[in-house]
Amino acid sequence: MQELFRRLVSGGQTGVDQAALRAAFTAGLAIGGWCPPGRHSEGGVIPEIFPLIETPHERSELAPDVPRSQRTEWNVRDSDATLVLKPENLAGIRDPGTDWMSTVALRYQRPIHICDPSDPDAEEKIVDWIRVLGIRVLNVGGPSESSAPGIGDSTYRLMLEVLRGVVERI
Repeated sequence: MQELFRRLVSGGQTGVDQAALRAAFTAGLAIGGWCPPGRHSEGGVIPEIFPLIETPHERSELAPDVPRSQRTEWNVRDSDATLVLKPENLAGIRDPGTDWMSTVALRYQRPIHICDPSDPDAEEKIVDWIRVLGIRVLNVGGPSESSAPGIGDSTYRLMLEVLRGVVERI
């Protein structure tokens, strides 16, 4: 019998990360993940409501030029799959952290799904992807709030529906 979806992890940055963690918490799922030393995010200190573990270093040895790359790498490594929520209008804009997440997913041979949170079919696509792959621990990431204003609100709404859909359909 397939083990059910049980946990969402993320790195604690503003925008996609914190919104996904809030949605999972609201849906009654376990949350966690790795965050940078000092629980630093662009919005200040990551709120204590998110039970994240600080990495010993900010940057991975494999990506010394990418800020907060160690937490990103370890969240990918310690999950079954990674969901990247990135608006279509940012497709051509370089986002080193989100790009690093995709690189690390390939390195660790973890499935990755990139989705625009404004896609009207996003919920169904993500729920089906989680179900088909039998994902138990999902890493979620994407742009910060300063890179994509409003991404936190759209991510929260989408992920709340996705997580409720996963729980109902599994």
